[in-house]
Amino acid sequence: MITRAEGAYLGAVRAFQNPMLDLLHKRHAPLVVALLSVTFTAERPTVPVADAHTEIGDALDQLRAAGYDDGLPVGTARDLCRQWADAGWLVRQVLDDDVETYRLSAHAVGALEVAGRAGGARARVSQSRVRTLLDAVERLAQDADPDVLVRMARLDAEIRRLQAELERVQRTGTVEEVDDEQLLEEAENVLHLVRELPADFARVAESIRAMQRDVVTALRQDERPTGDVLREYLERGEHVMESTVEGRAFSGALRLIGDPQRIDELAHQLDVVLRHRFTRRLPEQQRAELAEIVRRIEHGLAQVFAAQREASYVITAQVRNHDPLRDRQVDALLRDVMTGLQDWMPGSRRFQPVAPLRRLPVADVDHLRQTAGDLRPPEPPAALVVWTDDEHDVSPDDARAWGGPHYAELTAHLRTLGPDEVAVAVAFDAAPDELRRPVDLLGLLEIAHLRGMTETDELAFVDALRPDGTRRRLAFGGVTTRTKDETHD
Repeated sequence: MITRAEGAYLGAVRAFQNPMLDLLHKRHAPLVVALLSVTFTAERPTVPVADAHTEIGDALDQLRAAGYDDGLPVGTARDLCRQWADAGWLVRQVLDDDVETYRLSAHAVGALEVAGRAGGARARVSQSRVRTLLDAVERLAQDADPDVLVRMARLDAEIRRLQAELERVQRTGTVEEVDDEQLLEEAENVLHLVRELPADFARVAESIRAMQRDVVTALRQDERPTGDVLREYLERGEHVMESTVEGRAFSGALRLIGDPQRIDELAHQLDVVLRHRFTRRLPEQQRAELAEIVRRIEHGLAQVFAAQREASYVITAQVRNHDPLRDRQVDALLRDVMTGLQDWMPGSRRFQPVAPLRRLPVADVDHLRQTAGDLRPPEPPAALVVWTDDEHDVSPDDARAWGGPHYAELTAHLRTLGPDEVAVAVAFDAAPDELRRPVDLLGLLEIAHLRGMTETDELAFVDALRPDGTRRRLAFGGVTTRTKDETHD
């Protein structure tokens, strides 16, 4: 049987295993709290990994320059961030633009809030705090009591009290003023409640991410039929908010703070408070916290909704691409790799080279299955046709007719044209039939290029005549050229 002292001790041991208390219990806890609080702010909840290493390194250099060497840990900013991530105070994540960032875990947010409250004004047993407690207990009793008559009597009493207050205000036309001391107490109570919100939102988001990891892990190890897997896990992905205790609690709170009209009313009420004269007695930090309440709530809601969307996307994508056989093969391969590393590490030396795998191993196959082919011998190709030049006697005139452009004749033809410039299409159409072959058009364009041609915006068409009498209509960009070459003519 466990004694009371032993039970209390075991409970305290479990409590101090929480990363939040572990952070505050460390030797360098003040440094960790200070560096995390200056690096991560409400305006910048996530910081790129490279920027975080640079900023924390600069802060360490400033502290060393100020003479705090004895209280600083040994190691670079990168080493410290890696240690904090292993301890559960920082979370590394990759954003949509492939930028790796750090963000505070829920445990780190809670530790910073505890340190902030301990270093600031102490909470007092005030009228506001007691009234908050009494109102919470009264609401709890009302929600827990199903008696209809008791509920009706309570509502009647509340109506009579409010009606009497309304009649008094209507009769006197004045509202009883509350002294500044009581307003200060109520403002401190509001700030005390608000400081719990960031850690609460962070815990909800992390519980959703933890559920996401559990679902994906279970899905990879699931051997049930694919239809059953799809139905169960798609349902969990659609109702991810109801899958955790924190998520269900957040869903209830969302019905109060998720209404945009309620948020607008809260912002208006805070504006009324900040315009009152008693707020001038508040420190600047507390006035800023009051002004930032709405933004804190909106940021916390966005943080939880982002975690919900990510979890739903990851679970749905995993289900759609789920291949139990492939996943088991990958898991077995990774286990083999880890086993090989564990066997190799004890006998290895520092900087010992490792022979790379330059080629994949070849499977040792004893026999390949063979199939009988066609037993008929392959047929030889057809014999080549005997062809000699004697059978195709071509005269020099025929060969010349099918040859290249007649440059000399084309140049002489251009001299016969009257104007100083002529369109190439006009010159080609005016040529005799033996100079109107398609290849002669190319020769004419070449001559025009050498003499200098001018392009027009029109599209030219010509009818070319081959030596066998066939015609071919050609189109090209219209150009003009000189009829005579001044350098040679």
